[in-house]
Amino acid sequence: MARRTRIFIDFWNFQLSWNAATTNAKCDWKALSPAIINASASVLSTVGLLDPLDLEETLLYASVDPIGETGLREWLTNTIDRLPSWHVSIRERAPQPRKVYCKSCKHTMSNCPQCAHAYVSKPEKGVDAAIVTDMLSLAWQDAYDIAVLVTSDADFVPAVERIQARGLKVINAGWAGRGHELKGACWGAFDLNTIASSLYR
Repeated sequence: MARRTRIFIDFWNFQLSWNAATTNAKCDWKALSPAIINASASVLSTVGLLDPLDLEETLLYASVDPIGETGLREWLTNTIDRLPSWHVSIRERAPQPRKVYCKSCKHTMSNCPQCAHAYVSKPEKGVDAAIVTDMLSLAWQDAYDIAVLVTSDADFVPAVERIQARGLKVINAGWAGRGHELKGACWGAFDLNTIASSLYR
């Protein structure tokens, strides 16, 4: 019997790690889901689980700067979200004022002393929470047998443990040398480095 599988991808965690691991080669996003499914099936086969994996959905979670990343938003919504099985969830990154503390002079600054420009950051908000919410809610709806989590972020460990306590399997697709805690918490894992060359375009 086929095992219903859903893939959950943290876009920036994947993309930034991809850039570092492949020296900015372009990823063939159309080929990503099939490659992940094949690698996950190989992980399962090492313990004699040979049932085919039936891809139900590929869920991609991204944050974008609404002003500076309009091209990225268009690509996510008009290209990736239209691929078969794909669903894209986008959160906006809003600029937040921040302060910088100087250890030498013990002074806290809100503006650059050279140009007076305000210090701001654009923290990613809501992406991890959206992934966890969907993984848990879909697990409780009995919507998958296997979840493939594409990230190296240890913040997902509690959710993984809770899902696996229901008897479901979570496979981590991370990068070599990263995310040891998450890999250890998941039922199985494989390194994306092993499939990266098949995704070059």
